[in-house]
Amino acid sequence: MGCVYFVRHGQTFWNVENKICGATDIALTDEGHSQAEKTGRKILEEGIRADEILYSPLIRAAETARHISEITGIPMRMDKRLTEQNYGKWEGTPRDGVDFLKDKESFCSRYGDGESMLQVAHRVYDLLDEIKAESDKKTYILVAHNGIARVVNSYFYEMTNTEYARFGIKNAAVVKYYF
Repeated sequence: MGCVYFVRHGQTFWNVENKICGATDIALTDEGHSQAEKTGRKILEEGIRADEILYSPLIRAAETARHISEITGIPMRMDKRLTEQNYGKWEGTPRDGVDFLKDKESFCSRYGDGESMLQVAHRVYDLLDEIKAESDKKTYILVAHNGIARVVNSYFYEMTNTEYARFGIKNAAVVKYYF
C-alpha cells in the first residue's frame, strides 16, 4: 500500500495578521523558516522516506520545500497544481470574516475573479491520481497550502461540505495519507 505525505508551508506574515493569503505570494516569517527547518529535521528523525518533494510555486511553499530538501537531501520539483486557491475578492481580508466563511461553503463560487473549490479539486485530484498510479514505486512529500490540504484530505476521506470548509492543518504540519 503506497502513501503520500502532505506538509503545509511555514508561518507567513499574513497568517500572523489573520489574513487570507490565497494565490497572493506572501513570504514566510522568521518563525515560518524555523518551522520549515524543524519539519525537515522531524522527517529525518521519524525516518520518513520519500523519492521527491513536489511543491507549490508560491514562495511560502517553495521556501518550506527548500528547507526540507536541504535538511533531508530529498530532491524537489515545483508543480503548479499545488498552487493555493485564488480566493479573488477575499484575498488579504480576515480569515474569520463572516461573509467569507459563508461564501466558502459554496463550492462553485469563484469569489469574483478567483477560482472555485471545484476547479481546485480538479487539478489536485488529477495530481493525486498520478501519484496513486505510481505509489507502489515512488513516495512523495507535497508542500502546499491549507486550501490544498482540504482538497487532499477530501480525496482520502469522505467529508460533508461543512467539514470540508472548516478543515485545516497547522503551519509546517506533516500528514500521512495511504492509498
